Amino acid sequence: MIQFFKIFELPRSSTMAGKIDALYDFVFWVSMISFLIIVIGMVYFVWRYRRRGVTPEPTPYITGHTPTEVSVAVVLFIIVMAIFYWGWVDYTEIITSKPGSLEINVTGRQWLWEFEYTNGRKTVNEALVPKGQPVKLIMGSADVLHSFYVPDFRLKQDVVPGAYTKLDFTAIQTGEHQVFCAEYCGTAHSKMLAKLKVVEPEEYQKWQKTWEVEQSLGVQPAQAAESSESRPTGIENPAAPRHGAAPELPAERGKALFTAKGCTACHSVTGQILVGPSLKGVFGHEVDLNDDSRITADENYIRESLTDPQLKVVKGFQPVMPTYKGTLKDEEINDLVAYIKSLGN
Repeated sequence: MIQFFKIFELPRSSTMAGKIDALYDFVFWVSMISFLIIVIGMVYFVWRYRRRGVTPEPTPYITGHTPTEVSVAVVLFIIVMAIFYWGWVDYTEIITSKPGSLEINVTGRQWLWEFEYTNGRKTVNEALVPKGQPVKLIMGSADVLHSFYVPDFRLKQDVVPGAYTKLDFTAIQTGEHQVFCAEYCGTAHSKMLAKLKVVEPEEYQKWQKTWEVEQSLGVQPAQAAESSESRPTGIENPAAPRHGAAPELPAERGKALFTAKGCTACHSVTGQILVGPSLKGVFGHEVDLNDDSRITADENYIRESLTDPQLKVVKGFQPVMPTYKGTLKDEEINDLVAYIKSLGN
């Protein structure tokens, strides 16, 4: 019987899938047992205290039983708190990035998903990740609210315009996994589909290395004499190759933007203090603000500092930075974030 019901189960293709299923099963069976107890009790009392005979008996006054009432309340409280703690532990693991995570930028737009790797490779509606390696998706929307949902991983995260959200996972099952948009985003919402392909680490490294070599040699994808083992079917790079040059990294594009937009006039990358704070090693560290609060300099902080620089001013500096809202495209902000992340300590 158990094996029969297993045919209806989704694959547990991430490290979190089994844990989330276990919590769901616990809540489900607690609910089912509670339902049966209530229904059986209701049926019993309906039968036990039904009116008998032509002349109904007067309804007796029933007093409460404090020990029973307190016991039921305590048991229900313990069950609810157990569910809360269990969910909190799983949620904390989901939102905590693992060391050595593979970072991929994801952009949701009507009605497709764009993926960009740290080496500059871009794909549309298909992404490749290695099995067993933690992956961190840094996600943003170019238009409206979307939601990145992978049922096989039991993971879903909203993708919000004007902000970054992230989704961390470790895939443990090779193969293709369907990606949906789980937030209504317009007329073609149901067609906003993507494939997340999980392969062995060696195959992933070969896939990336082959593309990098092609780009440096200026080889068009159609010209590449490449077997199906070196390039999984369906994964294509929409960006045109740069002939005779190595692929341009997002951090390199961000460095060029940093100079072109005049950021070097106020911010150094060497530790020197100018009009504004130095950006060397700032990413991932706590920053003291003028209102005596502290904030971690993550992707959202950098983005907010570019689009609304007066909102959170670093302690000891004046609010003189101009806004780049409407001046920088989302892709350019991604590149600047990548560059600042690359500055190290």
